[in-house]
Amino acid sequence: MRDVPYITLEHLATAVVVLDDQVRINYLNPAAENLFGTSGKGLYGLPLPQVFCDTEQLICAIQQALHNNASYIEHDLSLGILGRAKQHLRGAVTPIQLAKRYLILEFHPIDRPLKLAREAQMLDQTQANRLLLRNLAHEIKNPLGGIRGAAQLLEHELEKPGLREYTQIIIQEADRLRVLMEKLLTPQASTHYSAVNIHEVLERVRSVVLAEIPDTLNIERDYDTSLPMLVGDQAQLIQVMLNIVRNAAQAMQGKGKIVLRTRIARQITLMKRRHRLALVVQIIDNGPGILPELRDKIFYPLVSGRADGHGLGLTLAQDFVSQHQGAIEFESEAGRTCFSVYLPLP
Repeated sequence: MRDVPYITLEHLATAVVVLDDQVRINYLNPAAENLFGTSGKGLYGLPLPQVFCDTEQLICAIQQALHNNASYIEHDLSLGILGRAKQHLRGAVTPIQLAKRYLILEFHPIDRPLKLAREAQMLDQTQANRLLLRNLAHEIKNPLGGIRGAAQLLEHELEKPGLREYTQIIIQEADRLRVLMEKLLTPQASTHYSAVNIHEVLERVRSVVLAEIPDTLNIERDYDTSLPMLVGDQAQLIQVMLNIVRNAAQAMQGKGKIVLRTRIARQITLMKRRHRLALVVQIIDNGPGILPELRDKIFYPLVSGRADGHGLGLTLAQDFVSQHQGAIEFESEAGRTCFSVYLPLP
């Protein structure tokens, strides 16, 4: 029979989990059951790693508490029940000695303040990225005219018509880059807002990617067909979704499954404004996941997880979404990466 006085923990608003000296679940109070969305009775006696996912931070905190024989606080802890969404928590580990040693784990959710802080940081980052891209585009655009002109002059000097194919490639690619640079230099001026059906956007993206990778990629739909129209730039939204889906397909080397999911979010804060309703597009893949060292800078320009990647796809996606007063979030682990695009509804 357990000798910890659990009756004193039953009515606490703080989520409390008790571990025995073998780091097995000994008790969850009602607040912890609510926080993690589970019943403690079925978990008693199970080792901590069999119940929670990504326990490395928590195990380190436990080791610190045991080493010092004192409470140890972890201010930014990512933890969740296996198979469920992870949460951002502030956790405290306290060893106590009764008939044997126990560990008292206390958890406080910090999702909302952390989300607001990250949103503010992302807004500042988006503005800095936009300035960087405009400067970069300006520097690239200037020599493009010279490259194109030189290719045209070279073409007139070539005697063999077959060689002109190469100069045409130079001219065409220079023209393509010039158009891209102009879009980067004047992104705001090129927006055209109208009523947009998000499912038409996703169907267009699905068709394009499946045409590029026709045989080995499976793109499933999970649409909420009751969603209303949103106001936005359809071309930009197509580019946002296309960049994310292409990244997912390339991360899986074209072999795997991508799910396109649409849902409604209620009472959500985006770009420091509270919205009663927002549309959520989730792009979920079963690929290898984003490398841990890239997760904090995945939206930075020129940052890519692929050797042949240019690192602009997610930067442009974030810029376009911010112009729609929305936000992009992601969760990633081996076997599942989910990008969520939030767009406010009228």
